[in-house]
Amino acid sequence: MSVPKFAASRSFHTELKSRINAYFEEAGKSQTGNSGLFVKALILTTAFVLVYLHLVFFTPSAFIGILECILLGGIGAAIGFNVMHDGAHGSFSKSKWLNQFAAFTLNVLGGNSFMWNMKHNLIHHMYTNVDGVDDDLDVQPWMRMSSTQPRRKLHRFQHLYFWFLYALLYIAWIFFMDYQKYFKGKIGGMPIKKMTATDQSVFWGFKVIHLLLFMALPIYTVGFVSWLVGFVVFAAVAGFTLSLVFQLAHTVEHAAFPMPDEITNKLEDEWAIHQIKTTANFATHNKVISWLVGGLNFQVEHHLFPKISHVHYPAISKIIKQMCEEFDITYNEYPKMRYAVASHVSYLREMGRK
Repeated sequence: MSVPKFAASRSFHTELKSRINAYFEEAGKSQTGNSGLFVKALILTTAFVLVYLHLVFFTPSAFIGILECILLGGIGAAIGFNVMHDGAHGSFSKSKWLNQFAAFTLNVLGGNSFMWNMKHNLIHHMYTNVDGVDDDLDVQPWMRMSSTQPRRKLHRFQHLYFWFLYALLYIAWIFFMDYQKYFKGKIGGMPIKKMTATDQSVFWGFKVIHLLLFMALPIYTVGFVSWLVGFVVFAAVAGFTLSLVFQLAHTVEHAAFPMPDEITNKLEDEWAIHQIKTTANFATHNKVISWLVGGLNFQVEHHLFPKISHVHYPAISKIIKQMCEEFDITYNEYPKMRYAVASHVSYLREMGRK
């Protein structure tokens, strides 16, 4: 499908940006990360390196090794949420090179920052939950994520088997999906921009580095079977955690899945209202969850202001909620994470049967 257009901007987005900017000016704060975020980034990256080194060079017992692989998967996902994600959006720091360095953690972990920028920053953040454009909805033929997608017999059970598929995300991402996008030159139906020589070097260079760090070296030090078991555990934990957090933000019962008008190719709402309707928050008062997932439980705030670091989301959420009340716009939020998970499961069940 061709790229849809949004309705003409009304006063909502302009007024919202004005109030958010006023908050930062009055508070005298930068919109990027603070010392707390830098300390968290240091803790997470140091922990990842130490656990990795212990697994690879000090060969713990099988039981301890499995526990450490689970821990490594969780820390890897947390680095993605807290460090890479803010860096890729340019909100980790005022410094451009620090943002690039933070975003590059994805390359070390096996992904590719160029493909992520195209898929996530440019497509998903613009056309959230628009089937045929937002690649995050494309899990076909295995899952049906929108009523506009064809329903297959296996989808009747997708609310039961999605746990397994989500655990495969990391492996599919680094070993298949990045290469698929690279050779097709498309993300879903959207063409990617031409890669420069530097982009090409980063893509292939870090893919090789990842294979050396996460396959060749561990196989050499601990053996193939031990590596395989450990890597599968690590990848499953990382993949499932990443998948679940991002799915709870958009594929739940109360999120909208708008489609453009068949004749005009226009979406009903302006961009900012579209983001609010297609997005949901969860467990925003749980400080542990907020710390671990890098504020991605404040997904409404993130989609409206992706260049503002997640450390500021609790504060600006109050402003956004007030604006939504004034403009009679529903602000989707689940008070606890388990409620969001239940809603996601219910939504998958509905999509599998209707």
